[in-house]
Amino acid sequence: MDFTPTEEQAAGQGLAARIFRDLSTPERLAAAGTGSDEELWKELCAAGLIGAVEEIGLLGLVLLLEEQGRTTAQVPFAATCVYGVLAVDEHGTAEQRERLLPSLRDGTAVATGAFPARGGIRSEGGGGRLSGRVPYVPWLRDATHVLVPDADTALWLVGTAGQGVSVQPVETTAPWAAARLELDGAPGERIGGAEAYASVLATSRTAFAGLQAGVAAGSLARAVDHTGSREQFGRPLSTHQAVLLRAADAHMDTEAIRVTAYEAAWRRDHSLAYGAQALTAAWWASEAGRRVVHAGQHLHGGTGADLEHPVHRHFLWGRQLDAYLGCGSEVLEELGRLLAETAAGAEEVPT
Repeated sequence: MDFTPTEEQAAGQGLAARIFRDLSTPERLAAAGTGSDEELWKELCAAGLIGAVEEIGLLGLVLLLEEQGRTTAQVPFAATCVYGVLAVDEHGTAEQRERLLPSLRDGTAVATGAFPARGGIRSEGGGGRLSGRVPYVPWLRDATHVLVPDADTALWLVGTAGQGVSVQPVETTAPWAAARLELDGAPGERIGGAEAYASVLATSRTAFAGLQAGVAAGSLARAVDHTGSREQFGRPLSTHQAVLLRAADAHMDTEAIRVTAYEAAWRRDHSLAYGAQALTAAWWASEAGRRVVHAGQHLHGGTGADLEHPVHRHFLWGRQLDAYLGCGSEVLEELGRLLAETAAGAEEVPT
């Protein structure tokens, strides 16, 4: 197992880092409010980073999402790549790939997903007419398409501007342009077979764990800068043992999120079963991610309580990602069931 990025993955990560660093500044984030940064989205599309995901794989996407997480850039990058480009590329028919992928690659189409399945959507007669409600879907306000699992976890791609589709804005902990999705006999087209839901869910858990690794790294970097420049009793805060130990624990947690996400992504790119690894990455992203963003605020002292300070944005993202796609106890229970079934002889299939 070798996590060394390929030349293409490294180039993509470097380009993403530059774009996010230059355009996702605290001033632009404040101006964006709870919406997305359209100019940043256009820049990412022009650079070809969305379409590149088909070539650089899930590990490459995780590397790009780390860079997004460091700056908490408000664009539907992870959602479009996971629920659009990768889902259609892996599970769509040849006709669907030819029809849908070009607009997803160039960013004129934006995808998101109503994941995980909570049983709120039902398919009427199996004919592609969907009804039901999902309380919130991240980035739905930006999306042209939403990937929806029905109560039987069959996947359907629904156009958000279509008949019978209602999108009502809601605000979440992180400013993710979320909305409530209501379907009333809305038409959807089937994506993949019975295995597609588990596959897309494992991919999304791995990708969003990579995003959380970046959020945690960004929070910790801000804490290091703060404690290295502020003084108490005539010496930098960072030289106090309590500060050092808190920062060291946060660093170890961040590395655990990163390496488990890399492992899951690497196995997926090599067509190996990775359901257990994706759940492991999701658990670290939830439990450790929450610890790191709390530590980031704590190490800022009173400044960390300022809602306008950039570190607070990392706190909001970290808490949102903590619960997205299942909180720590939920994914741990799911992992336990999977390991028990595997030990009992059930074959773990590549997801």
